[in-house]
Amino acid sequence: MDPTPWVWCDARGRHVAMTKHMLTVESLEHRVRAEYRDMPGLSLTVAQASRLLGIDRSVCERVLQRLVLDGALYHTPRGAYVAARSARERI
Repeated sequence: MDPTPWVWCDARGRHVAMTKHMLTVESLEHRVRAEYRDMPGLSLTVAQASRLLGIDRSVCERVLQRLVLDGALYHTPRGAYVAARSARERI
């Protein structure tokens, strides 16, 4: 087992370490899409999504932001992430 971490910078420029045994961002995106598909009307803040997924808040925020850019999620003015209407069929 190779414990050498992969390191990248998150949206705030902080270093994030991840070993190859941890989830990839792509697998987390897939999981988030599944959660929103399985629970129509789901509305989560970053903190709530982080707890639901059991991942670091900064990593969770990065995943949610990527899904917003992809058009799968919408970030509400109140700070919640919801399924984008045009993307509900794709999620």
